[in-house]
Amino acid sequence: MIQAVVFDIGWVLIEWSPERIYDKLIGEERRRVFFDAVPLHEANLDVDKGAPFQDTFEVLADRYPEWAEEIAMWPKHWDAFVSPAIDHSIRLMRALRSKGIPVFALSNFGDETYDRAQVIYPFFTEFDRRYISGRLKLVKPDPAIYAVVERDSGIAPDALLFTDDGPKNIEAAAARGWQTHLFKGPQGFADRLVAEGLLTDRDAQ
Repeated sequence: MIQAVVFDIGWVLIEWSPERIYDKLIGEERRRVFFDAVPLHEANLDVDKGAPFQDTFEVLADRYPEWAEEIAMWPKHWDAFVSPAIDHSIRLMRALRSKGIPVFALSNFGDETYDRAQVIYPFFTEFDRRYISGRLKLVKPDPAIYAVVERDSGIAPDALLFTDDGPKNIEAAAARGWQTHLFKGPQGFADRLVAEGLLTDRDAQ
């Protein structure tokens, strides 16, 4: 029996698309060259692991001075990267909580950027428990981050239902015995929650 539902955040509850914003800022062609030349997502992963946000991108700009102006756009325009919210997913989260089903966040997210996102999206404060990689200094799909959830919540792996858009993250959870759902859109997850008896069709709309 499922005792808690665990949500990833990016591309499950909110969209996450730096490329889309950079296309608007510098044009798609230049953005492609930029992203190929500079390890932006690797730097962002460092932030997810707990590195300081602004400092990480300042160091990156020092390494790639020819792209310094574009690199500085990452922290400056970060708020636009996490947009828009996926409203149906948020409704599902709230519907579960209204039924007394605990809802957890398990996300690769920087400590500082999570605080920043909470200002944009107050629903970030509504999780019953939050497992944020930048605070734990662990990232998915490292098995250790799933172990933290199990230990902290006291819930057996097979009583956790986890949804994430990343196949490797889902595979890592499944390997520990979690119930999983590869997120490809909110309707598919709504259908899963109904099939599990956690929500009614009406609840899941």
